[in-house]
Amino acid sequence: MEKNIIIKTKNFNFYYGDVKALTDVNIKIEKNSVTGIIGPSGCGKSTFLRSLNLMNNLILSARYEGQIIIDGEDILHKDIDVVALRRRVGMVFQKSNPFPKTVFENVAYGLKINGITNRDFIDQKIEESLKGAALWEEVKDRLNVSAFDLSGGQQQRLCIARALAVEPEILLMDEPASALDPTATLKIEELIQELKKKYTIIIVTHNMQQAARVSDYTAFFMMGKLVEYNKTNIMFTNPENKITEDYITGRFG
Repeated sequence: MEKNIIIKTKNFNFYYGDVKALTDVNIKIEKNSVTGIIGPSGCGKSTFLRSLNLMNNLILSARYEGQIIIDGEDILHKDIDVVALRRRVGMVFQKSNPFPKTVFENVAYGLKINGITNRDFIDQKIEESLKGAALWEEVKDRLNVSAFDLSGGQQQRLCIARALAVEPEILLMDEPASALDPTATLKIEELIQELKKKYTIIIVTHNMQQAARVSDYTAFFMMGKLVEYNKTNIMFTNPENKITEDYITGRFG
């Protein structure tokens, strides 16, 4: 089991200033799996997700304790290369956030800031990434239009393509379908199943049905603590904890 673990946290705590947002989180996440993170608003889901690529470092009062080990390396070590880490651990946000550039330039962005200038290579990576995000057929003749001309669902898949272009190992998704209609949501969910063949995916979702549909494992957070973590089919049919059952069945949250 251990050899297939890509992310492991040990007694991980997180603070916003004096406020403790996460307490003693211990979790092991398997490579090429989808892990759903569920829990009521304010329980620490997004804080935990953003800790995995140190996005929380952008908050001045942020403070970590414990360990987050990715591929055997503790990313909380003071010498960590944050830029390299974020290349390995990509992120897709709740609201699609394409740049005010063309479709092509959006996907090429990460390649160019990493110093890649070979046009043939960039063209190839853009096609691969858009295919990986199930968007190529829809935009291959529109690469030079503004990303803002795409539909909401297409913009979100464009953001996924942008994350894929720099070849991450891990993809973090913070409620990637919450702003989308049911049809676009289904496309994102189908895409997640395809992407896990190549990537490890961690998705925060408020939607219990979505967590049940897309994730192999589910982590339930409550008031900054990891209450339960198990295979999704076990968690949703036979949770160990009464509070997990109450949340999943809609008795609160």
